Amino acid sequence: MNWQRSCRKFQPASGYHQGSTADGQSTETSVILYEYPFNERIRTYLRLEQLFLRLGEFMSRESALDHHFALVTIFEVMDVGARADLKSDVLKDLDKQKHLLDSYRNNPAIATEVLDKIFNQVDRCFSALNSLPGKAGQSLTENDWLMGIRSRVGIPGGTCAFDLPAYYAWQQHDAATRRADLERWAGTLRPLAEAIYLLLKLLRGSSTAQKVMAVAGQFQQNLPQGKTFQLLRMTLDSALELIPEISGNRLMVSIRLMRHGDDDKLHASPEDTGFELTLCS
Repeated sequence: MNWQRSCRKFQPASGYHQGSTADGQSTETSVILYEYPFNERIRTYLRLEQLFLRLGEFMSRESALDHHFALVTIFEVMDVGARADLKSDVLKDLDKQKHLLDSYRNNPAIATEVLDKIFNQVDRCFSALNSLPGKAGQSLTENDWLMGIRSRVGIPGGTCAFDLPAYYAWQQHDAATRRADLERWAGTLRPLAEAIYLLLKLLRGSSTAQKVMAVAGQFQQNLPQGKTFQLLRMTLDSALELIPEISGNRLMVSIRLMRHGDDDKLHASPEDTGFELTLCS
């Protein structure tokens, strides 16, 4: 997996919505996408996704400083992945997806080719992650050189040349050599990255957006009983310069729209504002 190429397939931080005016003229509106997880598992998945996206970006660059932060990101993934039940949770979610996809096989409204393609993706991710021994990046903990760097990155200025001369020498290598090493080390994290990407992609695609209104900058919606939502997604017109404060539980979701003031504080917006909301289950 090429990290940078794979990362482009997934959630952007912003985007454009296509619309039209009354006279039929097409318009494009820049929007900002916000997401809010309803449980700790999805919160962890989103954090890992952000780290993998950052890793792909830093690895694609040329400078030694960027490659330093790529290595720091690998260590952060290992820290998040150190949770004992993470791998088990991901495997359970992949297995649930396989059973769910199997239940669609006799549905005439579902294209068999598309269903088989997605099922095979899920099955490959399950097999790859299941065959990986231990936690994310566990094999890297056996590399004393890497662990020496890891022990110093949390110290301000702890990776200076006089502290880690071997690491400083590695940073003097050409970009292609450093990138090859990073690809090799990050390769131990690929099964987890691909599984997280796929699970979030399927979750985000499980529901469609609805247009709603925040009256005087406030929005509340009761959630239907008997249905568990895992992720909230909302898109705001970037020109509004509004920032959502989102809270939610299994019963209700609440959004308050704020504006960043000249005093560097957030102030509640009193305006009626429309936005798109998606509740993914």
